[in-house]
Amino acid sequence: MTLESIELQTRETPRFTIIVLHGLGADGNDFVPVCQTLDLSPVLAHGGLRFVLPNAPEIPVTINNGMRMPAWYDIRHGDLSQREDAVGLRQSQALIEALIAREESEHQIPPERIVLAGFSQGCAMTLMTGLRFPKRLAGLVGLSGYLPLLPQTEAERHEANARTPIFLAHGTGDAVVAPARAQASLAELQRLGYDVQWQTYPMGHEVSMAEIQDLQTWLIRTLTAAAG
Repeated sequence: MTLESIELQTRETPRFTIIVLHGLGADGNDFVPVCQTLDLSPVLAHGGLRFVLPNAPEIPVTINNGMRMPAWYDIRHGDLSQREDAVGLRQSQALIEALIAREESEHQIPPERIVLAGFSQGCAMTLMTGLRFPKRLAGLVGLSGYLPLLPQTEAERHEANARTPIFLAHGTGDAVVAPARAQASLAELQRLGYDVQWQTYPMGHEVSMAEIQDLQTWLIRTLTAAAG
């Protein structure tokens, strides 16, 4: 299965890619405005940039009465650490890995110049995939999400991304992904030695302009470093 994606590109032959994974029930269009808001001009001095915004498969979601909707994996319990859909998570991991491979084969953009980013479920998939990916990525961005299969992470992570920078942000009033769940994810990543920039904002399960500005600064620094 190949993921359908929205693709935004600044030049005919870009040098960098940012893959953005949407949240539950959304699609690739959800983060187009955020991508268009980011001013990454300093990065463009090193080459063009692609944004790839894939659509998750449509599956029944247990917590939403089995309704079919775009989702990276099933959610079976309000407590996101309970009854995790390991099969669904791993299936989407394989799809995202294929998307990264496609950037390399079709656009000659290697993983070390690719940032994987996501919101909510997309954040979970970013961390799930990025920590296990066998080639170094430029960076990982997780917004309003958490680290899935947390107890298995230490055994399953790959050394290739042990030093990959991570940007994590969360709303202090998030009623969908509890801040405590995000903080537990942060604590585990820090315990394992990852380089995490952690930001919180007075907001709910959403994206704020202050968050976008902080992310913009982080992306410029991260992609400029990846330019070599």
